[in-house]
Amino acid sequence: MKTGNQTVETDFTLLGLFQYGPMDSFLFVAIAILFSVALTGNITLILLIRLDSRLHTPMYFLLSQLSFINVMYISTTVPKMAVNFLSNSKTITFLGCEIQTFVFTVLGGTEALLLGFMSYDRYVAICHPLRYPVLMRKRICWFMVTCVWTSSSLNSLIHTIYIFQLPFCPSRLINHFFCEIPSLVPLVCQDISKNEYTVLLSGLIILLLPFTAIVASYACVLTVVFQMSSGKGQTKAISTCSSHLLVASLFYMTTLSTYTMPHSIHSPQQDKVVAVFYTMITPLLNPFIYSLRNKEVIGALRRLIGLCIFVQKI
Repeated sequence: MKTGNQTVETDFTLLGLFQYGPMDSFLFVAIAILFSVALTGNITLILLIRLDSRLHTPMYFLLSQLSFINVMYISTTVPKMAVNFLSNSKTITFLGCEIQTFVFTVLGGTEALLLGFMSYDRYVAICHPLRYPVLMRKRICWFMVTCVWTSSSLNSLIHTIYIFQLPFCPSRLINHFFCEIPSLVPLVCQDISKNEYTVLLSGLIILLLPFTAIVASYACVLTVVFQMSSGKGQTKAISTCSSHLLVASLFYMTTLSTYTMPHSIHSPQQDKVVAVFYTMITPLLNPFIYSLRNKEVIGALRRLIGLCIFVQKI
């Protein structure tokens, strides 16, 4: 315990997505259903990619990493929020908040960088198909994934350690449904404008640079696609790329609005609504966007279902 208005390792209170009230049970059921569907969809996609040898390609390897991140995303934030709808206590421990902030920031940074590498994969596959087996061989794919997780972990560790060693004011009310750096900044009772600029800079690097690379990659891809003589090849390329662009746009637009704006112009209610998109909606939609628009994934699902039916009949 410190003197004055500073305390160490005391609980925080999460105010939640909405004001808790008579609709808590309904909201709990709704969120539990969304959580279950998102979890099932992403785990199914991971299993399909793992079990079907036709999906053992760099694109699906990176997609399985994205699905794993989505599973971790919703598992980090949604269960605590759902429990709070039924619990009289809306608190989260100092250590719990610290762990949640670290894990969530790691996952966010990893997804941002991974989406950039996924666009690079499509760029090489369509614009340089003959060099694709060399440029996207297994060792390079693992190197990409390792770099993504390592750099995001280091970035998250630095920001998490810094924000949690600062003095928090007596009011430990977090106007959010989970712990993340932008929601903790208002609770710090000292000037952290310099640190805020550091957070904004890292946000621009981790979010804006990959997004710029994605836009540039798909500009080149579209140029090559529209020069194709094969209508079938055009359709397949556009279908694959449009799925990725849809996912990337939804993720980057929401996270950029949260992590690249100064605290002074943040609106807590707007931040919570935006956070719903990158914590629940995106993980929910990703497996369906990539599967329903992808004949290879649908084919793998049909083969797996057929195999299960065959085994049951034996």
